[in-house]
Amino acid sequence: MRHILLPIFVIKPFERGIQETFGKYSRFIKPGLGFQIPLIQLVRVRDIREHTMDIPPQSVITKDNVEINVDGVIWVRPGSDEDSIKKTFYNIDNWKRAIIQLAMTNLRQEFGDLTLDDSLVARERIADSLQKILNVSGEGWGLVVSKVEIMLIDPPDDIKQAMHKQKTAEQERRAMRLLATGEFEAAEQQKKAIVQRAEGEREAAIMVAEGKAEAIRLVNESAQKYFKGNAQSLKQMEMTETALKDNTKIVITEEGISPTLLLGSIPITTSEEKK
Repeated sequence: MRHILLPIFVIKPFERGIQETFGKYSRFIKPGLGFQIPLIQLVRVRDIREHTMDIPPQSVITKDNVEINVDGVIWVRPGSDEDSIKKTFYNIDNWKRAIIQLAMTNLRQEFGDLTLDDSLVARERIADSLQKILNVSGEGWGLVVSKVEIMLIDPPDDIKQAMHKQKTAEQERRAMRLLATGEFEAAEQQKKAIVQRAEGEREAAIMVAEGKAEAIRLVNESAQKYFKGNAQSLKQMEMTETALKDNTKIVITEEGISPTLLLGSIPITTSEEKK
């Protein structure tokens, strides 16, 4: 905020002001060239740009009685309309300090309603809730809170060590689970491979057996078809050869040689000699 005492003044585009005559509000001052009567009139100017303000780090107690340190940042600006500018001057003495104190108070309240675990994952929810609360209260001061960010949530050292151990254990558990899953899948794949190999060998054995059976069938069919008479003649010749070796007598007939086993030493005869 700045006061203008000169008779001629300039209001910048990012500024708005009010003019007081004898200490009483007289008019709204917009950007551009302006005039006033010194000592009688006074112009007060407000910067309406976005103001970035830090919420100082503070200790808060969570719902489960854990003390943590938190801080944040808020973005706030005075409204640009006449009514808002008047409120920033007449409804609050130091709007920046007022909005920071209000943010700190409500930040403690927000974390007090949550457990530590909930607080660590509720940054956005806390920031949104705090922004709404600040806007409701800031409306009476002519302020607009455009954004709130929670920057730090710092648990005690012993809590952080316990959380680190828990995180490490969780990572190791996940790693062991992934390893076990990989080994199980590898075993399943090996089992499937063994089963498929056995199936292949069985099918190959069946095909070989069927091939051999078919070959034997074809050989038998060929023997029955082409070698039946020859086989009989061959058998007769084998019997004749055996008879001659044993000094067996034979009888020659019109149908051919018919080996016959005779008792004693009877000479070989023919059918014509018998006649």
